[in-house]
Amino acid sequence: MRIDAHQHYWKISRDDYGWINPDIRTLYRDFLERDLVEHLKKAGIEKTIVIQAAPTIEETEFILSLSDHSESIVGVVGWIDIDHPSYKEQLDIFRKHPKFVGIRIMIQDMPNETIILSEKYLEAFSYFGKIDLPVDLLITSSQLWAVSELLKRVKLRGVIDHIAKPEIEKGKLEPWKTQMAEIASYQNIYCKLSGMVTEANHDNWETKDMIPYVHHIVEVFGMHRIMYGSDWPVCLLAASYDQVYHLLNDALPSDVSTLDKEFIFGKNAIDFYKLNNIEEEEPF
Repeated sequence: MRIDAHQHYWKISRDDYGWINPDIRTLYRDFLERDLVEHLKKAGIEKTIVIQAAPTIEETEFILSLSDHSESIVGVVGWIDIDHPSYKEQLDIFRKHPKFVGIRIMIQDMPNETIILSEKYLEAFSYFGKIDLPVDLLITSSQLWAVSELLKRVKLRGVIDHIAKPEIEKGKLEPWKTQMAEIASYQNIYCKLSGMVTEANHDNWETKDMIPYVHHIVEVFGMHRIMYGSDWPVCLLAASYDQVYHLLNDALPSDVSTLDKEFIFGKNAIDFYKLNNIEEEEPF
């Protein structure tokens, strides 16, 4: 089963997406399954994980409703309001949906990343660890220190989105490189090889720009804790779906085997998001 472990769908008219405004012409329109399916077929991708793109309960309900009528969506990563006293009850409701597979914490958008080290958040993360809930962590490289501190205090089934958004356009590797190695030492933490083109020069990126970053992630996380994600349609700011797919293939170390790629392009997502009950199907 070949899986894109990170993509989004949205309808602008829902008004959930404050970060998408008319000035961002590439993204300021609806993006739904009909817009992606041909690209998936071309890449041989059979299923996708749809990730929340807005911090609202309603948007999670919306993408879950899309999954009810979708052949390609195998899982939905939603959002809950940890600051609300009833967040556990909301999570319980979502977990009853057969395609709900986890939540995403948008640390990137917090006014201060130390919020995740507050008593309230430590209690929430401890609870997520206790129930073994898959948690996506949306962070920037400048926030990695806080995630390292978090992992010293709680046990979490987590995945770092977009390789933690290092400064690829500047070619900056440290302290990202050292901090990612530290985070990779926690065996229950995975990493998505996604979102790289939008951290590079949007108009003039090359595959070679990504190679040092991809190779480091492969080295420190190994073949069984990394997964492909297109970050479509956000990737369209810098590259097409096809370009993103081929970019990762071309940037992987030369000794990555066909079997290794089966893990990167599907099996690791199945493991992390607990999709082991899905049946192998012919591509749609």
